Amino acid sequence: MAKLTALKVKHAKPGRHGDGGGLYLLVSPAGAKSWVLRVMVGQANGKRRRDIGLGPVDLVPLEEARDKARQLRKIARAGGDPVAARDEREAVAPTFREAAAACHKSLEAGWSDRHASAFLSTLKLHAFPRIGSQRVDAVDEKEILSVLSPLWTTKPAAARKMRQRIGLVLDYAKGHGWRSTGAPRDSLRPMLSKQARSGNFASMPYVEVPAFVADVERGRDTMGRLALLFTIHTAARSGEVREALWSHIDLEAAEWNRPADLMRKTGEAHTVTLSAQAIDVLTRAAALRTTRVDGPIFPGSGGRAMSDMTMAKVVRPTGYTVHGFRSSFRTWAAERMPSIPEAVAEAALAHVIPDKVVRAYNRAKFIEMRRTLLDAWGRYVAGSSGKVVQLPLRLGA
Repeated sequence: MAKLTALKVKHAKPGRHGDGGGLYLLVSPAGAKSWVLRVMVGQANGKRRRDIGLGPVDLVPLEEARDKARQLRKIARAGGDPVAARDEREAVAPTFREAAAACHKSLEAGWSDRHASAFLSTLKLHAFPRIGSQRVDAVDEKEILSVLSPLWTTKPAAARKMRQRIGLVLDYAKGHGWRSTGAPRDSLRPMLSKQARSGNFASMPYVEVPAFVADVERGRDTMGRLALLFTIHTAARSGEVREALWSHIDLEAAEWNRPADLMRKTGEAHTVTLSAQAIDVLTRAAALRTTRVDGPIFPGSGGRAMSDMTMAKVVRPTGYTVHGFRSSFRTWAAERMPSIPEAVAEAALAHVIPDKVVRAYNRAKFIEMRRTLLDAWGRYVAGSSGKVVQLPLRLGA
C-alpha cells in the first residue's frame, strides 16, 4: 500500500523513505531527492536484487514514479531486464517540439487546413521558445505555466487554445510511451487565475454600420477593404470570405454557392443570395485580378487566402470586430424586418435550420425570403455611402 504523499515528499528529511512495492524516495544530506526501485531481476536461481534509479523528484513526480515502478516490476517478473527497458525508454523520449511535430503529422488528416496550420504556428510562437527543447517526458505544470502565464489574462481565448494544444501533444506522447502520464489538468487549474469573461465578439450597433461602410468606401479599393465590404453585405464569417473562390460565384443567379468544405461550422454546403451591393464589390475585386485562373476572390500575398488580420486592421480603430457584423445584421433583421421569419434570418447566417422548418415555408420561397432580407440589408448599409450600383455587371471569365 502506498505510504507517501506529495506533501510528505516535499518535506521529507534526509534518508530512505519507502512508498511500497520496492519504491523508495532517497533524500541526500544536502536535500537532493530522487527515486529508486528495489526489485529482484534475473531468471529463477540467478535472481539478484537491483536498485534502479527512476530520476530526480523535480522531474519525476510521485505518481509518475509509481507508474514507472509498476512497469519495471512487471518486466522483472516476466524475466526481462528492467534496467535495459528503463534506458531504452529514456533514450527515445523526444523533445516537446519533436513530439508536437509527430502529433501534428499523425492527426492533421482529420483536421481542416486552417486548424492544422494554426496548431503548429501557435505552438511555434508561444510554446517552442520556452519548452520546445525540453524532453516531452519532463514537461510538467511549471513548464506549461511558463507558456500560459503571458497570455492567460491578456489573450484568454488564445491561452485556452494553447493549453488545449499542449495537452494534446502530452496525451499523444503518453500514448506512444514517451511519458508515463498524460497532460496535467486538475493539478494545473489552481495555478491559473480566473479569466475575465470574454463574451461575444464585439459587434457594431447596426445604426452605425452605414456610416462605417461609407467611410470604407471613401478609401481606394484594396483586397482587404473589398473583402470586408463583401463580408458585411453577405453577413458571412470572415473565414468563408477569405477562402471563397471565383468558381463559387453564380452571377446569373446572383448566388454564392459555398461547398461543404468551406462551411466548417456546419459541414454542409450553403447558398448565399447576393445583393446588388455585394455583386458590385465582386466586380471591383474582379478589376484587381491579375489572373483568370480560378483562385481566391480576395487573395492575400502570393495569391494565397488572405490573412484574417487584413480585414481586422480596417475595423480595429472602431473597437469592434469583423465577426461582430453578423450580430449587427441579426439585430437589424429582428428590429427592422419583423415580417421576415426568424428562421430565415438564421438561415442567412448559415446557422443550422431543421428541414421541417424549411419545408414549412417551401424551399423556393424560403430562399427568396433570404434574398429579400439580404437585398434590404445591402440597401440599408449602403445608404450613407453615396454608392450608385449599376446592373447588369460582368465579372469576366
